[in-house]
Amino acid sequence: MSAADEILDIVDEQDRVIGQLPRGEVYAGGLRHRCVFVQARDAEGRLFVHRRTPTKLVFPSLYDMFVGGVVGAGEAYDEAALREAEEELGVSGLPRPEFVFKFLYDDGGGRSWWSAVYEVVCELPVLPQVEEVEWYGFLSEDEVEARLGQWEWVPDGLAAYGRLKEFRRR
Repeated sequence: MSAADEILDIVDEQDRVIGQLPRGEVYAGGLRHRCVFVQARDAEGRLFVHRRTPTKLVFPSLYDMFVGGVVGAGEAYDEAALREAEEELGVSGLPRPEFVFKFLYDDGGGRSWWSAVYEVVCELPVLPQVEEVEWYGFLSEDEVEARLGQWEWVPDGLAAYGRLKEFRRR
């Protein structure tokens, strides 16, 4: 099954399921769905940063400071966070990511999804999926901040990153 054929829950403004459709139709129609964002750090506290492959359906070839993806139909956010983190990092036996908060991402141009943000420490050697990740590295917060204006980042990841920094300041 291709990524475009994966069935997703369609949700409303309160994150209630109102239908199900294949991912390709969800994206084409700009329908609201669910995603998870997992900030993965190594044992030294550095962030896992990667560049998406050019074959990704959304935001191809852009950089991201989160691993994650869509929540499948009927799947819980917590389940999706662990599944996506293990898939993208290429590990098994990862500790369960810790939920931090949820927000509604809306780019104002027809892309909107409920976004659950998680954190996890990955002390395992990573081997990211070549279908998903073109380049990766573990960067310090200062290195990430220095690259915010230099690299082209996924906009939803930037939104999540900004909200997470604000959340930590409280």
